[in-house]
Amino acid sequence: MATQQSQQRRPRFLRHTRQREAILRVLRTTHEHPTADWIYQEVRKEIPHISLGTVYRNLKILTEMGEARELTFGSSYSRYDGDPTPHYHFLCDECGKIEDLDMPVMDSLESQAAEWTDGRITSHRLVFHGVCAECQKQQQ
Repeated sequence: MATQQSQQRRPRFLRHTRQREAILRVLRTTHEHPTADWIYQEVRKEIPHISLGTVYRNLKILTEMGEARELTFGSSYSRYDGDPTPHYHFLCDECGKIEDLDMPVMDSLESQAAEWTDGRITSHRLVFHGVCAECQKQQQ
């Protein structure tokens, strides 16, 4: 009997919930790299009674599942990326805008980095810093 119950129950992170699907849909339909607060405001348009805590919990689950990526750049808040495939980012040092860079991921960097550590390299994340086109225009 206990075996049947455990087989019928799916782990919390595998269940598809309306809230999680809405959060993922919001992430996948923007090219921005939004904060949890921005995602919360967008999801509230579809699910008015959702809580900010629910958004945070589901973002954590989505990142653990590999459906989204959490981006941290030393600020007090994280940004989220709905594209879980390996890719590089450009971060504007003036306005904080994050852009995806449409360039090939250099997997050879991992084997090169492995030569410099006794640890095991499992992935890498590369962020280019500079000033975005909009901020450059404002500076002129």
